[in-house]
Amino acid sequence: MDKFMKAAIEQAKKGWSEGGIPIGSILVKDGEICGSGHNQRVQQDDPMAHAEIDCLKNAGRIGSYRGTTLYSTLMPCYLCAGAVVQFGIKKVIVGESTTFEGAEEFMKSHGVEVVNLQDQECIQMMEKFIEEKPELWNEDIGE
Repeated sequence: MDKFMKAAIEQAKKGWSEGGIPIGSILVKDGEICGSGHNQRVQQDDPMAHAEIDCLKNAGRIGSYRGTTLYSTLMPCYLCAGAVVQFGIKKVIVGESTTFEGAEEFMKSHGVEVVNLQDQECIQMMEKFIEEKPELWNEDIGE
């Protein structure tokens, strides 16, 4: 596993330790982390505070997103996939999609390369969270 996915996993763990949903995201430009974030829907009482959105907000104004790669521990939902497409991010590296299918086909249909690692640590982290807090998970995915 590369250092950027490890950083995304650390963000997910940070969110979980804060009482939130363990999803983390990292934005990489020119081989360097330029943004990081984690799901903060619970912590901020904000339904829009998904990990990828938090990451992009924390990256700030970086100019062009050409050549950037977004890492996420979980397959992005349509909200976050929409941000990927809107900003022209052409590569997304995902920890897993076993626990949540997300919007992979949507991103691919808009020219985004999606690399799904199906990483066991990411899968186990989400499975444990879903088992412990199913009501919070269902709220997060709109069920």
